[in-house]
Amino acid sequence: MGIGATKISSVDADTLIEMLNAALSEEWLAYYQYWIGARLMEGPMRSEIEPELLLHATQELNHAVLVVNRIIQLGGIPVTNPMDWMTQARCPYDAPSDFYIEIILEQNLKGERCAIQRYQEIADFTHGKDHATYQMAVTILNEELEHENDIEDWLTDLTRMKEEWKKTRM
Repeated sequence: MGIGATKISSVDADTLIEMLNAALSEEWLAYYQYWIGARLMEGPMRSEIEPELLLHATQELNHAVLVVNRIIQLGGIPVTNPMDWMTQARCPYDAPSDFYIEIILEQNLKGERCAIQRYQEIADFTHGKDHATYQMAVTILNEELEHENDIEDWLTDLTRMKEEWKKTRM
């Protein structure tokens, strides 16, 4: 751990690095889930939602950069083998098998809710003990909350579109 990091952190560094490596694994999986889902999804509002999902993917990649930097600052080694992502991640990666837009969005929503829990735990663990990690966790947590809200809004819009369509068919 760097001298400055040692002076300002009063948490168990090994436990924190373990938590951060799990988060890092989840960020890589979330990045790919967003990216591949955006490329494969089919259905209404696809043209509006695809660029937003690609933006979410980029933000997940940026989260990974923040987490890697913090792991290194704390004297840890970021998870180096992609094969370890699935074992270290608590948030599952759901490989898309049905490309309908609502299914893709539901998979991403599930991942966001898991990420929210992960970063809340990191924030709770570091609050008042490691300000740098706490600030990073809260920053990422706020973006994950925005992602959740975006997806919930799209799902609501799709539900309303279906209801309106049904009304016109009656």
